[in-house]
Amino acid sequence: MTALTAGTRAELLRLRRWPAVWTLAGAWLLLNVTFSYVFPYLSYRNGGGFANDGADPRKLLADVMPDGVPVAVVAGMPMFGGAMAFALGALAAGSGYAWGTWKAAFTQGPARLTVLAGTLNALAGIAVAVVLTTFAVDLGLASALAAAEGRDLAFPALGHLARALGGGVLILAVWTAAGLAVGTLSRNPALGVALGLVWTLAVENLLRAVSSLLDWLRPVTDVLPGTAAGSTAASLGAEPVSSGGAPGVVDNLAGAPATAVLIAYFLVFVAITAALIRRDV
Repeated sequence: MTALTAGTRAELLRLRRWPAVWTLAGAWLLLNVTFSYVFPYLSYRNGGGFANDGADPRKLLADVMPDGVPVAVVAGMPMFGGAMAFALGALAAGSGYAWGTWKAAFTQGPARLTVLAGTLNALAGIAVAVVLTTFAVDLGLASALAAAEGRDLAFPALGHLARALGGGVLILAVWTAAGLAVGTLSRNPALGVALGLVWTLAVENLLRAVSSLLDWLRPVTDVLPGTAAGSTAASLGAEPVSSGGAPGVVDNLAGAPATAVLIAYFLVFVAITAALIRRDV
């Protein structure tokens, strides 16, 4: 067994036995189901009222059918999923210092970057598992609603499913890497989580709102990680928040540039974390 494989298995063992990880995953699934299915379906049953006042009931029903699953999965990821992923990364790094597990690994185990690579592999596996589980839950719920409404089961095209899966994993990976970098910098899981929640839920939205008044700020806000994540979700079919869509979904960038910006951010966050770990004493 190589050091990288052993490190990955050790991190997976540590993370999967940690209640906080399951709590974050459960909170994301609850938010996804609530805002993507429960509220729209109740609004449909109330003729377009309730949480989607004035919406077309036919569109509300179409949104919760099986062929809308790819959009339902990625629509909440730029903000709510991003906040959960940031918290996961910050907790993984911060607890590594707080509990002394990284200190022991750095002084007695393999090379530091090997330890980091194992952590990244474990977190990537969790991100993939969360996205796949979300797809499975949403598809099952959408199929049940279609059967209850007497609709044919029209499943989404495989290409659309694959793009949404890739986009969802990329969005979560970038926010997790951001949390890992902040957690490594602060060495404090609580502080890292707090900073992540403030940034994903408040700061970026405020900056985008201000940029509508200050033209010189627009080029900056267009390349923020949340903007790139929201634009990626929009390119996969999610409706922008300006048109009544999910919070965090924007159309500032086209699909390809948004994806490129996300990949660049992922590499930068990983590089920052690696630099911090290498110079740690």
